[in-house]
Amino acid sequence: MQSEWLSLGLFVASVFLYASKAGSHKGWFSVILTLCGIYVLLNAILLACNYFTGEGITDAVLYTVTSSLSGAGISKYLLPAGGLLLALVAIFLFLAWLLRLRKLRHYSPLWSLAALVLAVASIGTTPAYQQVSGLVKSQLASGDSDFYTHYKEPTKTLRPGKRPNLIYIYAESLERTYFDREAFPDLAPELNAIKDHSLDFSNTEQLPGTDYTIAGMVASQCGIPLFAPFDGNASSALSTFYPHNICLGDILKAAGYQNYFLQGASLRFAGKDTFLSSHGFQHLYGFDELKSLVKEPSYRNDWGWYDDTLLELVYDKYVELTAKGEPFSLFALTVDTHHPDGFISRGCSRRSYDFDGKPNKSFAAVSCSQQLIAALIEKIKRTPGFKNTIIVVSSDHLAMNNTAYKYLNQHDRRDLFFMLRGDQPDSKIMAAKRSTLDNGATVLDAMGGDNFIGLGRSSLSATSLSTSYLNLREKITQWKPNVIKLWNLPKTISDYQIDTEQNTLSFAGVNFRLPLLLAVKKDKIEPHFDVYLSDSLKKQLSNFPADEKFVWIDRCYKMGNIWNRQLATDTRYCIANGQLNAGVQISPIAEGVSQGRVSMPAANDADNARYQKVQQQLRIADSDLKYPGDKILFWLPGLPDAVASVSGLSPTESWGRWSDANLQPDVRIRFQQPLPPRFSLTIEARAFGENIRKPVTISVGSASKTVMLSDDVESVTLTLDNPDGASEIVFTPPSPTYTNEGFSDGSPARKLGIGLVSLQVSALEESAAAQ
Repeated sequence: MQSEWLSLGLFVASVFLYASKAGSHKGWFSVILTLCGIYVLLNAILLACNYFTGEGITDAVLYTVTSSLSGAGISKYLLPAGGLLLALVAIFLFLAWLLRLRKLRHYSPLWSLAALVLAVASIGTTPAYQQVSGLVKSQLASGDSDFYTHYKEPTKTLRPGKRPNLIYIYAESLERTYFDREAFPDLAPELNAIKDHSLDFSNTEQLPGTDYTIAGMVASQCGIPLFAPFDGNASSALSTFYPHNICLGDILKAAGYQNYFLQGASLRFAGKDTFLSSHGFQHLYGFDELKSLVKEPSYRNDWGWYDDTLLELVYDKYVELTAKGEPFSLFALTVDTHHPDGFISRGCSRRSYDFDGKPNKSFAAVSCSQQLIAALIEKIKRTPGFKNTIIVVSSDHLAMNNTAYKYLNQHDRRDLFFMLRGDQPDSKIMAAKRSTLDNGATVLDAMGGDNFIGLGRSSLSATSLSTSYLNLREKITQWKPNVIKLWNLPKTISDYQIDTEQNTLSFAGVNFRLPLLLAVKKDKIEPHFDVYLSDSLKKQLSNFPADEKFVWIDRCYKMGNIWNRQLATDTRYCIANGQLNAGVQISPIAEGVSQGRVSMPAANDADNARYQKVQQQLRIADSDLKYPGDKILFWLPGLPDAVASVSGLSPTESWGRWSDANLQPDVRIRFQQPLPPRFSLTIEARAFGENIRKPVTISVGSASKTVMLSDDVESVTLTLDNPDGASEIVFTPPSPTYTNEGFSDGSPARKLGIGLVSLQVSALEESAAAQ
């Protein structure tokens, strides 16, 4: 807090000194305004990150932004994000006005310099700068040599004897603090009662790199924190996840277990599907995979299926697997307690909770979700299979910045972790200091395996590193480079294999998902991925130094507009390599599996003018691309040279584009020049939902015709008159239909009408038209 006030004081002093003492000078004004803008932007980023994490700019932010956000329930954050953006613009304009409020005739270099020094100091002392610089330093550090003294790989075996089944419930943000009866009376009575008759590990701390869902899962199963490579790398774009680590799922699979994972949200979010499939899980069920099993598809929240829906399916799967008599593990992840304020399943009776004299949505979501988890456990306990079952309930991480956050922070916060064993009805509080890194090792020990995984130690028979080190948080940060090396990213590229069906590139023993951009540095390959919220690969490539070598694998049309216009409509994959200030080789990739070798072209013709030209072309948005010909191919971004714009359409998909009445009620295609007086219009199109076999109006100026489309793509040719010399064709679907089809990420429903695949206009001569 002191740092925040100091930083703010320096910022205000800088603005005051320049506005009142320094006078008017364009150069100084630009520098001071830029520095003040950086200060505001840093604090805005800190504010936005704190809205999610409650702890500012952390590894959680770094990983999630550079990883896949597909499947995230982002709709609740759109309004705050828009408000923050508007506030930033307003603050910047206000600063510009304020700094030039007093236009003194003579400027003072001394006061200007003083204002600059204060502005720089305000940036250097802001917590945002300190957190970002801390992350960068931790990524660039060389690591600590004692990491491998503590990092231990378990064997993939279990001791002879019974093979207990495992139910492992990750309760989203459901930390142990909520279970304090004195602090939060009657908040979680059902699950508290179960916890009281379990092995309750009451002193489970949260360490760096374990403080968000996928990181908590990695920590609890692999015994390591999740630290992602820094330079824009996203683990969701890798085909493997910590490929050489042995995790709990690997051991169970090797011991003959069938491993299941169920959650209501999308599996793609943050690379959970990649992590689980890389480490022993044969059966994964997320939002899309459960669609055919849920009883009421319209009953969902921003993230996916409610907890009552999910936990009912978990119980059904438990009954099914128990009946088979083969060993299994069944992992589940709830979502109703997700920040900022959670969701209330209709299947619980606890639907509200008052705190400080007013209703609190986050507490209500906690009370509801814990009741549903407790009900699931009670049902399992009543089955014969429970005697051979271990049930684990744990939080995935401490609660982030929700509406209960300020009340939680008034207490010593700990993660939840307790265990029920059907053959041993234990009731004991285990108060030794431990961390979520120890969860997997504890479970493995209880199931007959080793008592260690990675940095984790079993709390049943070993000593946690949290007890051995008073400064374990600092040690974890020191070990970050060691942990990052576990990704085993290659240092050079030569021979490679591409599989266009699986969308993968393989080289040096590592698989990457396509599209992909590689910066080829000395003794280092730096991958860049095209993931949600990141810049496009084109934009990322435009920021490469002029002489930096690269390999880029993407759709040919994205490269064709830059280096080879003949490929501007080619949807195949191409591989390009070279450097931006010199020659670049581009080759289409054959369908299926193919091999190749990277050979960088000579850079004898390197020049800065070429670099600047290519940079400009790379920075053209896909939607602004142009390609030759007069036929619109709606599955491609951009438009033919003759077309000025299209509006009313959803983003491109592999087959074309849907109209979306949420954007506007019709689809408008505007050409650069007026359309011919008479022309034929050939379209490949289809209809959606209530629009099938209903008249779609096609208008050109005051003239119009109708066409009826099926739900399959079909080609239709019409002759249209253009008496008004119009340059626009308008399609008006009769009954746009709301749907979430194609989405599992909490995005607002679209209102679909027709799907356009291609469109072509051909002028008709008067004699031909008369015929």
